[in-house]
Amino acid sequence: MSKRDYYEVLGMERTASESDIKAAYRKAALKYHPDRNPGNTEAEEKFKEASEAYEVLSDQQKRSTYDRFGHQGLSGQGFQGFSDVGDIFSSFGSIFEEFFGFSGGGGGRTRARRGADLRYDMAITFEEAVFGCEKDVEFEKAVECGTCQGRRAETGGKITCKTCGGIGQVRRSQGFFNIQTACPTCRGEGEQITKPCKACSGRGASMERKKISVKIPGGVDTGLRLRVSGEGEGGGSGGPAGDLYVVIHVNDSDQFIRDGNDIIFTQKIGIAQAALGCKLDIKTLDGEKTLDVPSGTQHGHRLTIPGAGVPNLRGIGRGDFFVEFEVAVPKKLNKEQKELLEKFAEISGEKAGGNSGGFFNKLFGD
Repeated sequence: MSKRDYYEVLGMERTASESDIKAAYRKAALKYHPDRNPGNTEAEEKFKEASEAYEVLSDQQKRSTYDRFGHQGLSGQGFQGFSDVGDIFSSFGSIFEEFFGFSGGGGGRTRARRGADLRYDMAITFEEAVFGCEKDVEFEKAVECGTCQGRRAETGGKITCKTCGGIGQVRRSQGFFNIQTACPTCRGEGEQITKPCKACSGRGASMERKKISVKIPGGVDTGLRLRVSGEGEGGGSGGPAGDLYVVIHVNDSDQFIRDGNDIIFTQKIGIAQAALGCKLDIKTLDGEKTLDVPSGTQHGHRLTIPGAGVPNLRGIGRGDFFVEFEVAVPKKLNKEQKELLEKFAEISGEKAGGNSGGFFNKLFGD
């Protein structure tokens, strides 16, 4: 099933500001919130759709990728959106508190805590960015404590919370909403710790160093984020782990200039080669290619090798490879070279050379 345009979902133009997008999402969230539409599956789908649109358009990196490549660009980075309403409340708790004065929602269901996302900055070469590569990533993250299995307490080291009676939720009313929020005493767990786990000091997690292999697709550029699902920090209360975001930084090339998916290569040629034409072996991304330089080539003229540029990140074709010529005028000439050029100038009717400080004398000297 194809997805609607995110700007269309929120009723926004593509030039909308961050504050406009936030205001549009607040309006949609209030209209389609599950507590206001109990049992309405259509409203729930619209709530998830608006939340997914807001998640992308409120994030500068995701919005930039979406503006350039659409839904396919996001899915290429592993973006899947929200699986259910609970996932939305878990991710957007702070925004709902700002909008409505409470966090969570959805009929008082207990929300597990999702683990924090992690960021890893990776530098790759120009060639690795063009053709893709596989890199090892080594990092530290918090994982569930192996001694207490994340319970944060020793065996028998918990009692039922007296504030909520073990439910983990307290109920209060606000306007037309009937809100259940996490118990402030036990933080929604329904239990209080009397004997913290000694292995993790009651944190429920310990630090672990991990090494994974990350596949970098061909066509990436600086600033692109690749999501490795589930490789962030471990969640709480049975919640899912966060994600690892690998942020790409591409080193410049000594020979090539990248312009989107196109490549520009500057090739120096002599004035005789430019005037008469020649064959040259040109270094491209795919190795050397023989190029026919036409006679009369001017300084700054370009020849195109179609489909020899950077692969499209969406996997459809490649950009072009442009060879831009720089006609090099010699700074020094020997006697024979000067005589030949002066003869050429004479035949062409150009005023050059001579002993009176003519063009060639001024340009090349004695």
